[in-house]
Amino acid sequence: MELETVRIKNFRSVEDSGEFTVEHLTCLVGKNEAGKTAVLQAIAGLNPHPATPFEYELERDYPKRYLARYSERHGGDDAVVVRSVWKLTEEEISDLKREFGSKSVTGDTITVSRFYNSHGTHWSLPIDEEKAIEFVISQQGFSAAEKSQVGSPSTTGELIAKLTELTANSKHKALFDLVDAYPRKSIISRARAILEPHFPQFMYFSNYDRMNAMVHLPSLNKRAADETLFSHDQYRGDRLFREFLEYSGLTLSDILGTTTFESFNAKLQAASNVLTEEILEYWTQNQDIEIRVSVTEGLPDDPAPFNSGAVGRARIYNLLHKADTSFSERSAGFTWFFSFLIKFDRVKKDATGKVFLLLDEPGLTLHGLAQSDLLRYFTEKLEPHHQIIYSTHSPFMVPHDNIMASRIVEDLVVVDERGRRTPTGTMVREDVLKADKDSVFPLQGALGYSLTQSLFLGKHTILVEGPGDILYLQALSAELLRRQRIGLNPKWVMCPAGGIDKIQSFVSLFAGNSLDVIALSDYTKKDRTKLENLRKSEIIKDGGVLSIADFVTQEEADIEDLFDPRLFCTVLNGTYELKGGQEIDPDKLNAADENTERQVKKAEAYFKVLAEPTPLYNHFTPASWLMLHPETLTGDAEPILVTLERAEILFKALNGLLGK
Repeated sequence: MELETVRIKNFRSVEDSGEFTVEHLTCLVGKNEAGKTAVLQAIAGLNPHPATPFEYELERDYPKRYLARYSERHGGDDAVVVRSVWKLTEEEISDLKREFGSKSVTGDTITVSRFYNSHGTHWSLPIDEEKAIEFVISQQGFSAAEKSQVGSPSTTGELIAKLTELTANSKHKALFDLVDAYPRKSIISRARAILEPHFPQFMYFSNYDRMNAMVHLPSLNKRAADETLFSHDQYRGDRLFREFLEYSGLTLSDILGTTTFESFNAKLQAASNVLTEEILEYWTQNQDIEIRVSVTEGLPDDPAPFNSGAVGRARIYNLLHKADTSFSERSAGFTWFFSFLIKFDRVKKDATGKVFLLLDEPGLTLHGLAQSDLLRYFTEKLEPHHQIIYSTHSPFMVPHDNIMASRIVEDLVVVDERGRRTPTGTMVREDVLKADKDSVFPLQGALGYSLTQSLFLGKHTILVEGPGDILYLQALSAELLRRQRIGLNPKWVMCPAGGIDKIQSFVSLFAGNSLDVIALSDYTKKDRTKLENLRKSEIIKDGGVLSIADFVTQEEADIEDLFDPRLFCTVLNGTYELKGGQEIDPDKLNAADENTERQVKKAEAYFKVLAEPTPLYNHFTPASWLMLHPETLTGDAEPILVTLERAEILFKALNGLLGK
């Protein structure tokens, strides 16, 4: 099963997070003190892993301003903290159908909740109990008379009560024994027992252990034997050193039991080679290093206990400087990254069931590019084995190839007409456009970084006006490709240039990168001279300067004019949730400003006269909404078909310029 949605209530700063969806790898973005840690810890308490225990405590965790009225607010019941929805796999659904019949399984999701003062979780399952009972009865080989005696009970309790009267019959007795053995003598509890092995435990990490660079091996071996190594926090760095040895393929018994130098040396060299290969796969900051594992006898003048017995050391050798240093003397970022890789490789190996990872601000000490390496490690090494939610406020930890997997965490405050500020608590938003600019900053940074990198790395680049143009073109292309028609060739990389005025300087800046660059611009009458000069400048190849006006019937046009007015109004109504008298249609749109044929200008004029709190129109918001609601472009309604036809003509023209 996989977590699909979560809603958190009544937990610290989170009065009600609102329901938000969860991807296989989900990034929580927000300012310091926004409530990201509270969100992760609330989820961790749903089913905590024994290695990272977490329990809800009413006095500590319930929002303090309401604590005195707890019973009053919840009618004497305990307050819910987390309500989660999980998507079942085909295999899990098949297990339920095999036990209770296909007609009894009414859906493919379950809801799991947890409350204050509860010792477990509450499950809501897609099981029709009456149909499940019918199926269980039908599998017993009853004759018509025997089945008639059982009747048609609608609950497990009724079935058991009836069978209690019929135990003289061996078939009735067998059915009684079957149902009586169900957990809590309940079909619903039996269904839960079938699914519980697939329900993950949550491991929450906020303090990330750092490995000790030097360990006294006899002491380490003794502590491992009496298990104090695993129960005392002061040995966490030593414990990680032991995992470090095992990660490389060595065990303490291998080291302490070796009796010849050649065998001993070969094992240490092999371990060093394994560790070097592994770390360099994900540490791109410095490829000129080697990890070296050494074991030597302690010297008399070394501090105790390192002055006698076998001492294990981790050292880093720099191939350029021909020098080695202790692991503990490396940068904080390197020691953190290395320790993290060792730790989570162990988590993966030790997992006896499904484990869901909750990572609070990982990689804080890392350089931006090292954070990108860490994100790649998440994707390649952790994600295949675990569903993950992590928090960050760094642009480099936002998955720029899947920004829509990010969720904005905000601590909201309402200001009334008297200027009084009232907190409404932490909320988790999927619609990043409704977040404040400080919270969304890491996403903007990630998008900008991604676009800049794409410009350097993409051999074929289309310069467009702004990010809204990119989203519109991506949405239209995706729908055309879904219909097996012509969309934008994936070799093209789109990059916002900021308008016609900036295209020439933009291309000049990257002229040495041997890029294949074309431009797609909005067009107004005042832009005619600029476009002609750009075409004559030869800085962009012949035929590579296009305008939207080339693909519509009007003289002046923006990217929005590819859309049929009826479809454009649908997008606006959906984006801004316009209803009733505010809902826009083509007639209202046209009447808003009859002095222009550009739909953007008409929309701007329309929104200026709408009453608050409706925001002013901007180019990016509707484009982002359309990306989040691709179903808007499905179907065969005339406005959709007209729009897609225009877009397809545009994409054919753009694709025709590829590599020319």
